[in-house]
Amino acid sequence: MSVLIVIPARFASSRYPGKPLAALKGAGGVSRSLIERSWLAAMQVAGVDKVVVATDDGRIKDAAEGFGAEVVMTSTDCANGTERCAEAHDALGGGYDIVVNLQGDAPLTPHWFVESLVQGLRDAPDAGIATPVLRCDGIALNGLLADRKAGRVGGTTAVFDRSHTALYFSKEVVPFTSEVYSGSDQTPVFHHVGVYAYRPAALASYASWPVGPLEQLEGLEQLRFMENGHAVLCVEVKAQGREFWELNNPEDVPRIESMMANMDLE
Repeated sequence: MSVLIVIPARFASSRYPGKPLAALKGAGGVSRSLIERSWLAAMQVAGVDKVVVATDDGRIKDAAEGFGAEVVMTSTDCANGTERCAEAHDALGGGYDIVVNLQGDAPLTPHWFVESLVQGLRDAPDAGIATPVLRCDGIALNGLLADRKAGRVGGTTAVFDRSHTALYFSKEVVPFTSEVYSGSDQTPVFHHVGVYAYRPAALASYASWPVGPLEQLEGLEQLRFMENGHAVLCVEVKAQGREFWELNNPEDVPRIESMMANMDLE
């Protein structure tokens, strides 16, 4: 099955304008932009036929082409990354069996997260969309709780049923637990990893649906699938010793740089 990875990137983020071009310093002291680090993460994924950056901004286009990425220009009307992926797939002439949306704010995404996600969708022929979830340890959960306490919108959490079909995604920390966890303690909370794999039919349908109240309230694009009766498959992935965090706010830059230093990532 042919696989296309699209990295959607927009300059006009309300929480962090210009985020794709934000510099992140690696373990060796070399600074690279967020979009370049996300592209480098995508290029490590096995079994992929093409990787493209999809944007509506000339500054991002110039930067991406400068480090060797293929760029697909999309319209300014795209409301989110999923709509941008749909436009990019159409612009490339379609024909891919699986389209992966590797959001441009997740430079720490290990290649096996994406490989496991694609395999999970291949193994579930009735599923139109799949997304990874990572069980939080105490450190990760406390990071999510600290963000919420400080009034920051941090990572997204997911709850799902026994068949791994999503029940809900939220920027609040769900499910609630009164337990106190620390260090490597395993918790009942799953961090949603901001990557999606779609079958083209599901992706094409998405842009035709109106934005629903849950998507509008949470600001989470995957809720549009659920609000229109389409199941979202959650594929559990393993950290294998890697730390994971998305760049959602300017305050996340030193956190991610510290993680890269700890993991000796250049």
